[in-house]
Amino acid sequence: MIRLAEHEQGGGAPLCQLKITLKWSKPAIWRRVLVRADMKLNRLHDVIQRVMPWTDSHLHQFVVGQTTYGVPDPDSPGFGREVLNERRYTVADLAPAVKKKFIYEYDFGDDWLHELVVEKILPPDKNLTRPVCLAGAKACPPDDCGGIHGYYHLLEALANPRHPDHVELTEWIGGEWNAEWFDLDYINSNLKKLKA
Repeated sequence: MIRLAEHEQGGGAPLCQLKITLKWSKPAIWRRVLVRADMKLNRLHDVIQRVMPWTDSHLHQFVVGQTTYGVPDPDSPGFGREVLNERRYTVADLAPAVKKKFIYEYDFGDDWLHELVVEKILPPDKNLTRPVCLAGAKACPPDDCGGIHGYYHLLEALANPRHPDHVELTEWIGGEWNAEWFDLDYINSNLKKLKA
């Protein structure tokens, strides 16, 4: 198994190629991104929000085993679990080797779970100043549609004018919805808006 420590050099942090897959999506809704291994988790959150893209209007957390990383709330500490401050931890802390996985959860009501896996560890590249999306497939579901089951209900209703929810959900979505949409150029222009 290749580990990040094997790539550490004086030229900066190694790069991690991550595959982000929305759990229980079939066919898979996924993105492949290249980020620095020393990227803090709060910045990785920003990357995920832009590559899917989500609207960043809900809470989130990262989970590895029984350990949760996020934005600690002193009034509601992690539903009974300690939440470690995501600003203090990096991609390398959660996944220090190829094939290591962790979860990114977005919207604790809809429960959008993303599995992140380290596909490759690459040497540092001084020319890579921002994260890059390399590939992906399918449109990200709209926020607030009721989780993965709600999303598939939405697609079913939109595709069938006789469905009892067709009119209501067509209005809610604002017309048509293209579940096949994936625009690499659009996503990378979104990533360029992130502060370096």
